[in-house]
Amino acid sequence: MAMNKVAIFGSTGVTGECSLRSALMAGKKPLPFFMLTKMLSWSPVLYSFPLKEEENKDLEVKLLKDKYEGTVVLGMNRPKAKNSFSKNLVQEFYKALDEIENNNRVRCVIIRSLVPGIFCAGADLKERATMPINEVGPFVTRLRGMMAKIHHLSVPVIAALDGAALGGGLEMALACDLRTASHNAKLGLVETKLAIIPGAGGTQRLTRLVGTAKAKELIFTGRVLDGKQSEIIGLVNKSVQQNDENDAAFNAALDLAEEISVNGPIAVSLAKKAINNGSEVDINSGFAYEEAYYAQIIPTKDRVEGLLAFKEKRPPKYRGE
Repeated sequence: MAMNKVAIFGSTGVTGECSLRSALMAGKKPLPFFMLTKMLSWSPVLYSFPLKEEENKDLEVKLLKDKYEGTVVLGMNRPKAKNSFSKNLVQEFYKALDEIENNNRVRCVIIRSLVPGIFCAGADLKERATMPINEVGPFVTRLRGMMAKIHHLSVPVIAALDGAALGGGLEMALACDLRTASHNAKLGLVETKLAIIPGAGGTQRLTRLVGTAKAKELIFTGRVLDGKQSEIIGLVNKSVQQNDENDAAFNAALDLAEEISVNGPIAVSLAKKAINNGSEVDINSGFAYEEAYYAQIIPTKDRVEGLLAFKEKRPPKYRGE
């Protein structure tokens, strides 16, 4: 076996993975694979803080049960502001995402809107207009950090788009792993119409998702697409006919979450890391990521349970161990 692998330079979290990408980009000399595996060590979360349901706030947190056990729904609820990103909403997202990351019972997250006809209108321009100029940059940086937390969350995140996702609203959807949309949803990075550019990751994530030429076309023109058009170009995973309750995309997201949650949680989490990190580097370095993450699965109890369940012809009971 070729030993052309690159090791992590740092911890096993986001910092370490970013360090690996930097090392790969800088062309540093690779280290042997056994060192890569050791430095890219993974261990399951051994604690589980209670995740509190929150209501009557800008962001409502719901813990689903029964067949959707393990799914957390984050529902934006700023009807007067069309779910635009205020300082408070961003703060509530940070809080909820931190609690989710520290709870080993969560298997999947769905981000949706509780306001009919709108997912998120992006930045709160009324609040932004009154914001001192020296606060604008730090706020956008914090907003960008929120998107990164969604992107790096250890469990899959699905955006359910049952309404308009414009500007920063679409940028948040792009930070998610999967997207469902109703046919009548409206999606667009419209910042150039306001003489600015997408500032929370849109220029980078849209390009990686739909390709450079299409991303340039959509951003330069500020064009808005519906759900069907978005599915055709790969902007969303699935587009569905809207229903009378205006939650068709949310129902489609629930179906995806149900499919995901029955699988081995450690495997799903490490698959996400392998895909996210591998997509940022050349394919051989991506193989190194995949091999290192696979090595972390081998000693898990879930892997043994999967083999045993297959042998005994029964559904597996995964515990994230």
